[in-house]
Amino acid sequence: MRLIQTRIALATGLLLGLPAADAEDAAALAKQLSNPVAALISVPFQSNWEQNIGPDDRGSRYTLNIQPVIPISIGEDWNLISRTILPIVDQWGIFPGAGEQFGLSDTVQSLFFSPKEPTAGGLIWGAGPVFLLPTATDELFGSEKWGAGPTAVGLVQRGNWTFGMLANHIWSFTGPSDRADINSTFIQPFLSYTTPTAWTYTLQTESTYDWEGEQWNVPIAAQVAKLTKIGGQLVQFQAGPRYYAASTESGPDGWAFRFNVVLLFPK
Repeated sequence: MRLIQTRIALATGLLLGLPAADAEDAAALAKQLSNPVAALISVPFQSNWEQNIGPDDRGSRYTLNIQPVIPISIGEDWNLISRTILPIVDQWGIFPGAGEQFGLSDTVQSLFFSPKEPTAGGLIWGAGPVFLLPTATDELFGSEKWGAGPTAVGLVQRGNWTFGMLANHIWSFTGPSDRADINSTFIQPFLSYTTPTAWTYTLQTESTYDWEGEQWNVPIAAQVAKLTKIGGQLVQFQAGPRYYAASTESGPDGWAFRFNVVLLFPK
């Protein structure tokens, strides 16, 4: 079976113009991308389109999340994984008379301290702090609050499968008193399957619970990704639908769509 998978990977590499060694490594790199604390430099550009926003469900929003992931070795046994989410937002009609807004939203910065090797049972994990930075250029895009809290991820990779969960909790600790406090939990269980030809199929949710407003936001996403090489650059393309099983009172509703381009810089 292993010989068949290797031949499939080599054949796919030839079709894509990849050297044999690159073809054999492609599936391994694609699998690393399913691991949030992999020691792999990557820069995802994640595009999200959402609709049915606002009290009359007539608003729409496009968000481009720039999400650099940078691993830093801190000794023989540990890595520090920096994961940043910087959103650029374009939205319109989110409430009657709102018009259109464009600019930056708040930045989320996570730092995971992660062992370089899995545990004896195969668990890959990382934990550390998460910070909310009020970088929004419009009051409609952000909270105007500084926030912080804990974050953690745990996953197992067996064969072609990856399954696990990432979570964080953010409390606001300073900012304008006339803006709502932040007390929010984020939970992201995920399941993915990577083929020998570097296709990855992922099912996940990105659920958020607002403890102040007592509201859930639960988009469910099904994504298909392919790792390839353009010129000398390794790139993964990912696309798929999202569906809001639950939403806040004025948040997106129904179907949404995601398209993701990830630049890889393996060491």
